[in-house]
Amino acid sequence: MINRERLIALTQRLIQIDSQNPPGNEFEIVRFIREHLDSFGLKSRIYEFAKNRPNIICCLRSDSLYAKTILISPHLDTVPAGGGWKYPPLRGAIKGGRIYGRGATDCKGNLAAAIEVLSSLVEDKAKIKNNILFAATADEETGSGLGLIPLLKKNILKADYALILDSDEFDIIVAQKGLIHFKVRLFGRKAHGAYPSRGINAINIASRVIEDLDGYKFKYKRYPLLHPPTINVGTIRGGDKVNMVADWCEFELDVRYLPGMSAQNILGDFKKVIAKRTKRFILKVDGIQNPYEIERNHELVSSLLKVWRRHKKSAGLKGSEGATVITFFKEKGIPAVATGFGSRECAHINDEYVKIESLCRGARALEEFLKEGIK
Repeated sequence: MINRERLIALTQRLIQIDSQNPPGNEFEIVRFIREHLDSFGLKSRIYEFAKNRPNIICCLRSDSLYAKTILISPHLDTVPAGGGWKYPPLRGAIKGGRIYGRGATDCKGNLAAAIEVLSSLVEDKAKIKNNILFAATADEETGSGLGLIPLLKKNILKADYALILDSDEFDIIVAQKGLIHFKVRLFGRKAHGAYPSRGINAINIASRVIEDLDGYKFKYKRYPLLHPPTINVGTIRGGDKVNMVADWCEFELDVRYLPGMSAQNILGDFKKVIAKRTKRFILKVDGIQNPYEIERNHELVSSLLKVWRRHKKSAGLKGSEGATVITFFKEKGIPAVATGFGSRECAHINDEYVKIESLCRGARALEEFLKEGIK
């Protein structure tokens, strides 16, 4: 049985362990989780792909000969706390039925719920139909390059289904946009700032290119759970000194695109847009994360939704405008969804919180789902 007070205390303790990323250090939180798992008899393994950046994995096995494996995976790291908080970000203060702190919603509340469920299943000697593989991963907030990605690539995580605990309000994420991050560097010609006509100002060229890209019309088919594609200029820098004509300018873009669209086609179109203004440019792709979708009647989705709605009638299927890690399961052929019990619009904000009632209800729902298994 889920222990409410234990779950609250565990959430507070996880918030109190600093795992801000950057700089990135999950050592202390993994040490605590390992000791906690040991306390109720679950042995874990540690996988580390950089110093002080561990991932922790354990498995609760079914007695069934026909058991499949369900992965449940929250992440360990948080974004930096920053300043301007009313409630100290690493204290886990409780006020008005909420637990406050960095990571309360994203995603230490979900992490605590998963651990409490494992503890409850072991204590109750519950019969489970599926193997439960638990993986708390590092580095999610900066791309998962030291966490979920190598765990999958090295076949350390093998599962039939994946449940990523990194969402809010019992939402079940069944589709998400793809992501392209890239830099554009433009070149001009230096001159004295008093004689701008003698040079070619790369910043001026960049401003026109950015305006052109902002007006670019994406080619796409409407997707029911997602908004249209977007483009955002995230950074810009250029020139060496105020009294010089800038001979270089660089800006970075964030593009979110829909299932069914091609990243290469989008980049090809962008190159044509830039080339209309200048031939002297370099476009460098920093990362592409493909869109993801799972059939809405998939057995994982329908089984989860059935249980979720017993505990929260408003639970439903959603699309994600942002990039969760579910996309990384696609190439492994593992059906995946993201869900969770955080508080909507609380991730990454000052005075981040999670509602205690949602957390406890979520833990009970997750335990029920894992007992019933996939149908």
